[in-house]
Amino acid sequence: MDIKEYKQSAKLIRDNEIYKVYDLSDLNHLTVSLTELEPQKATTGHSHVDADEVYVFIDGEGLMEAASRKIQVKTGDMVLVPAGDFHKVYNQGEKNLSFWTIFEKYEGRGK
Repeated sequence: MDIKEYKQSAKLIRDNEIYKVYDLSDLNHLTVSLTELEPQKATTGHSHVDADEVYVFIDGEGLMEAASRKIQVKTGDMVLVPAGDFHKVYNQGEKNLSFWTIFEKYEGRGK
């Protein structure tokens, strides 16, 4: 499935001046989410008590805060976020920072 097919199958769950977020919840236990973060913007940051997450950066560059670490990220990078760790993404570039997030479904998201 390419990005165009993904967007046609996924549900657009957020669309504002900061980002667009598309969730695909076709699997029983995992959600695959695409975020397109606008230039010079940041996600709100959050943590999940019961859900691990995998971030795969597919376009652009920025900074990811994960627990107490600050990690420079770019196309092709992957960051693992264990359950309970606070995490936030900052787009430091001049174009969208796009990334996949794969996570266990939890109450309020994907279930």
